[in-house]
This record gives sequence, C-alpha cells and structure tokens, in this order.
Amino acid sequence: MSVVGIDLGFLNCYIAVARSGGIETIANEYSDRCTPACISLGSRTRAIGNAAKSQIVTNVRNTIHGFKKLHGRSFDDPIVQTERIRLPYELQKMPNGSAGVKVRYLEEERPFAIEQVTGMLLAKLKEIAENALKKPVADCVISVPSFFTDAERRSVLAAAQVAGLNCLRLMNETTAVALAYGIYKQDLPSLDEKPRNVVFIDMGHSAYQVSVCAFNKGKLKVLATTFDPYLGGRNFDEALVDYFCDEFKTKYKINVKENSRALLRLYQECEKLKKLMSANASDLPLNIECFMNDLDVSSKMNRAQYEQLCASLLARVEPPLKAVMEQANLQREDISSIEIVGGATRIPAVKEQITKFFLKDISTTLNADEAVARGCALQCAILSPAFKVREFSITDIVPYSVMLRWRTSFEDGTGECEVFCKNHPSPFSKVITFHKKEPFELEAFYTNLHEVPYPDPRIGTFTIQNVFPQSDGDNSKVKVKVRVNIHGVFSVASASVIEKQNFEGDHNDAPMETEASFKSENKDDLDKMQVDQEEGGHQKSHAEHTPEEEIDHTGAKTKSTPSDKQDRLNQTIKKGKSRSIDLPIHSSLCRQLGQDLINSYIENEKYGQPIQVRYIEHEERPKALNDLGKKIQLVMKVIEAYRNKDERYDHLDPAEVEKVEKFISDAMSWLNSKMNAQNKLSLTQDPVVRVAEIVGKSKELDDFCNPIIYKPKPKIEVAEDKAKANNEHNGPMDGHSGPETKPDIKDSSQHTKSSGEMEVD
Repeated sequence: MSVVGIDLGFLNCYIAVARSGGIETIANEYSDRCTPACISLGSRTRAIGNAAKSQIVTNVRNTIHGFKKLHGRSFDDPIVQTERIRLPYELQKMPNGSAGVKVRYLEEERPFAIEQVTGMLLAKLKEIAENALKKPVADCVISVPSFFTDAERRSVLAAAQVAGLNCLRLMNETTAVALAYGIYKQDLPSLDEKPRNVVFIDMGHSAYQVSVCAFNKGKLKVLATTFDPYLGGRNFDEALVDYFCDEFKTKYKINVKENSRALLRLYQECEKLKKLMSANASDLPLNIECFMNDLDVSSKMNRAQYEQLCASLLARVEPPLKAVMEQANLQREDISSIEIVGGATRIPAVKEQITKFFLKDISTTLNADEAVARGCALQCAILSPAFKVREFSITDIVPYSVMLRWRTSFEDGTGECEVFCKNHPSPFSKVITFHKKEPFELEAFYTNLHEVPYPDPRIGTFTIQNVFPQSDGDNSKVKVKVRVNIHGVFSVASASVIEKQNFEGDHNDAPMETEASFKSENKDDLDKMQVDQEEGGHQKSHAEHTPEEEIDHTGAKTKSTPSDKQDRLNQTIKKGKSRSIDLPIHSSLCRQLGQDLINSYIENEKYGQPIQVRYIEHEERPKALNDLGKKIQLVMKVIEAYRNKDERYDHLDPAEVEKVEKFISDAMSWLNSKMNAQNKLSLTQDPVVRVAEIVGKSKELDDFCNPIIYKPKPKIEVAEDKAKANNEHNGPMDGHSGPETKPDIKDSSQHTKSSGEMEVD
C-alpha cells in the first residue's frame, strides 16, 4: 500500500512518500522534486507542471496558475476580484456562483471550476507518485494553509475526489512542519516534564503563517497559530515589478502593465533578481532582450535599495509573531527554538526581523521547501494500517471561534452558544442538549468575522428532523453532537432524542426496555469513535480517542469521561424509563458542491484516462513480454541440460524438475494465448492483458522456479581435508598441541607465530 504526502502550494508542489524505512521526496519526469502548480491547455493536449510553466509566456490566456486562493469562494468575493487583476487568464462566474476559469481548450471556449483545475494538478501529482512507486496511489494527506475556512477545505477535498485520491487528512501546513520536526527528535522531555516550545514560521509565495507547538516524547500539541494571508514572496516580487514598471515608463516610454506577456517576463526576471539579492549585497543588473515593442531594457538594483522598497512589507513580519506569543501565553524565554521554512524566509531582511523579535538565532534544520510534504507523508503513514510508525499523537487547533444559533420560544426569539473557541483543540466532539417539541434548525457561523479572511461568516445550517413532544406533552430532550473533524471541518455529526417510557410495577417488569436503553446509549459512544475513525481515514487506535464535551443549551458545560458515561448508563439501566432514537439531519453548507456536480467533474477528468492507459500499456507491454519470454527460455535450457545428464544439474530432485516443467508449460500456454488475443485488437481497444499481469506472472515464475533450478550443489568433503580439519580442531585453539604442530614453548617468537597461524585458521 502506498503512503503519499502532498504539499499543494500556490507556486510549487512537492510529493513525499514513505518507503525503505523512511520518508523520501520524489522527483518528476524532469528529475525535479519541485512540480510547478501550473496547467496549460491547448488545442489538442494539456500540459501540467514543468511543461506548462514553459508555456506561461507563449500561451498566456490558456495557462492557469496562481489559483489556490480561489478555492471555495464566490466570483463576487473581494479576494477573487483582487486576484482577478493579477491573473493573465479570464475568470468566470460559474452557475452556482463560485469562481471558475475560462480558457480555450480543444478548439472551444470552456469554463472550468477551481475544483476541476486543482483536480487536474492533483491527478498529475498522483501520476508522478505512481511512476516513482511502480504501483497505484490512492490514499494521501494533502496540506492546506492553517487559515483556510470550512468552505475552502471542502473545496480541496472535492478536488481530491476529482483526481481519484482518497484524502485521509487535510493537514495544516505549520502542523505538518511541526510533525516533520518532532517525530525524529530523541531528546524530547517526557510526558511528566515541562514541554519544549518551538515556534514554526512559514512564509511561502502567497501567505505567512506562524505557530507555537509544545513537544513531549511522542506528543505534539499546537498551542496557537496566527497568519497574514496576504503577505508572501510574491508581494516582494510585486514591489520590484512596480518599481521597474515606473522606471521603464519614464526611461523607455512604455507601459508594461498593458502587455500581459511583457509583465509576465518582468515577474520572472524580478523573481530571479530577488533570489540573487538574497545571496549578494552588491549592485545586480536586470537585462531583458526584446522586452516590448522590440526594445531591450536594462536596470540595476542592490539589497539596500530593495529593503527600503519593501519597508512596508517587512513591517508586517512582526505583528503575527507578537500575536502568537500572546495567544499561547508565552514569553520569549519560554521558546526553545525558532524554525523557519518557505521560500520567502530566505530573504535576509525577513530573517533579521524574526531574529530581532525573538532575540535569538533562528534555526534552519528543516528543508525549507520540502518540510510540509514530508510531514504530510509521515501523517499518512501514521493513519495507514500498512505502516508501523513510532507512537506520536498530534493535537491541532481550531483557527476561528464557531457559534451556533437557533430559534427559541423566549422573547428574544434566538439562542446562541459558542461551541468552539479560537485555538480550541482539534479534532474534537461536543454534545449539546436541547429541549424541543418540534424539528429545529441550527445555524453555524464564525463568531469574529474580522479575524476570518473570508467575507461570509456562515458555515452552514443543519436541520434536526423528526423531533416530537413527549407522551405527556413535555419538551423532548435532544442530544446533538457537533464536531471539528480531522480535516478541520465543522459538522453536526449526529442527533438523538431521549424518549420517556411509562412502565408500571417493579423495574424488573421491563428487562427488554432496560437492555435496549443500555445498548442504545452504549452504541452512541461507539458510533462516535467509529465515525471519527472513518473520517480520519483508518486512524490507528492511539489516535482514535477524540475528546468530547457535553453542553446544555443553557451554556453549562460538563466534561465527558468514561466513568461519567458509565454512571449515566447505570442510571438508565436502573430507571428503565427512557430510550434514545437517532434523528435524521439535513445539512446545507456554505459553498458546498453537490455530489452530482463532483461526479460530473470526475467523469470529465477520467475522459482521457482510458486513452492514456491504453497508450502506456502499448508502450510498456513489449518489454514486459520480452522479459517473461527470456525467463521462460532460460528455465527451459536448464531443464534440457538436466535431461541431457549435464553434471551441473545432476543434484536436482526429479520430482521438483517435473513440477518446474509443468509450470513452464502452463506459462507458455498462457503467454501464447494472451499474445494471440492481443494481436487481434486495434490500438483503440482495451488490452486483453495488462502489463501488471505480465510482470506478476514473471515474478511468480521467479518465485517458483529459481529456488529449484538454481539450488546449489551440496559440498563434498575430501578425506584429507577432513583429517586436517580434525587435527586443527584438536590443536592449540583447544589448549592442546596437534600431532604436526609442536612449537618449542621456550622460543617465544616461534610460539607466537604458531599460535597466530592457528588462530587465523
């Protein structure tokens, strides 16, 4: 079973796999471990990754990049409209109101949803992983920014479905980095000692994230996380681009921003210049030939000028650092180390700002580019039953506080309850008790919208159906379980009503009802764990126990412990007057794609897949058939030599050789029949036999035949050798002189030499 971690970046993607007892970042077909998040659509074909990046300038309007921030957002979203100005391709409003891209593909104008676009990219990453592992890939863990809302996370999960991937977990990028850091540490404090606090800073191409994590042996707990979703490496690129656009307008009388191709070329050159300035403080030239209107342009820049140009951006580095320390309630002296990752942290001025705030040196023990992918692969290995990984528990946090609202019969008409506060541990389940006579609706939303980089506070509405009054007309007690699951997504997981039962006489008169009540209550607890396990994607036992809290609709909270649950069960058994009935829930989630629409996207993506599979099979089949044919011929030669009394094989068992001969005969018949059937098919038809079957047959032949026909001859000892061996055995190594070795013990040199010879023998 394959275990894959995917860092789904704004600019680039990385893939890490667990194999050979460790984590390895794999390379694509260009021998590059970095795959650009870029898709170029043409008249007949599409290119993804490195091949697409080379077409950014030549195929401007149909090459899609920089689309990560469009996930889960409507076309009218302010962020989408801001990104729209930056992008050279056209954005379009989809039928459901979400943002999509409009390109010319296969000789016609076509709209694509962002889930389809990201699905194409993930399908390419899946293909790269399969080529490296030589086996199918399905299960994976995908990284997302810690500030992604529910709508954005659900959008990425839908994209994974489109690509044919089973996402075991959406993992926050800084949490993935923390896991990659902590799981290999052998010197972490024990569970009863004070934890080691580490700050992780990730500044990538489009966003800036900071988290504080506490480490104990086998345990990672995220204490707090802050972010600036609008600060990243591309902002530093834009500062250079704006400067040179103004300079070229004055110097060459050209308006670069009116020409998409010229602007893209300038962005590329400014990114290169930025990297050079990180390593060199002197003046560096910028030269672009045939830039615009057949003009060659040139300029220069040094690091001091650059830092002055980016002063406003550098001022935004410190506030998230200060905020994360306040939220974690820590002082600078409580921090053990500061780890930095992400391409933009290589800018010297950014490093200087971080060092200045913490008053200590920063650490770069992690690979700045690959740490997220490696952490995701480790999490995937932990979740997979096929791998044995060191015990390591991970507790993440909820980035935004979540509130529930419902209608009441009181004067104000509504009730509210904050079910998850900011930085609450995650995943986590809570049970809320309501007293209702009829179906009711719960509205979930983010409490403090000014903290959320999303214009709509709504998460979704959840209708609890089939609620009824009790037989005496009283309100029914309805228990609603809400949860932030392993993906960081909020949901109303289940609901049940407690129905009172009227019994007469002694409690022993109703043994069946009591037993049913016990089973129902106990089943509720078991169901919780099973659901958590399923949604976590085969979580192992040490990660299955999701904490749970009970909240009455008045706001009172009680921690649920195993003993509390048992007490409640015992009370239920003793009274025998109630039973729990599961209630259906209808969910309406903000910006949720319907499954029918996702299925149509999947069909559109699997459209060219059969053609690609037939092509790959056609290309690889001859080699696989040739390898199997050679192995059959080699075994037949050995059998023929054995029949001709070749002394090299006279030690073989006749019965076993007979079995090999029969196996080879069957293999030849199988091979001939498959080849004959395949030769009758055209290239557009599905193959009769797949390469994997041929390779499997070849391996089966090796496993069955090789131990028999290549069995080594038994060694025959010569009489003289045996006698010599006996003499050596009875010699000085056992403390006695042999018959042919009689050294004079007075001669120390001779004695030493003789003893030395015997020891060597």
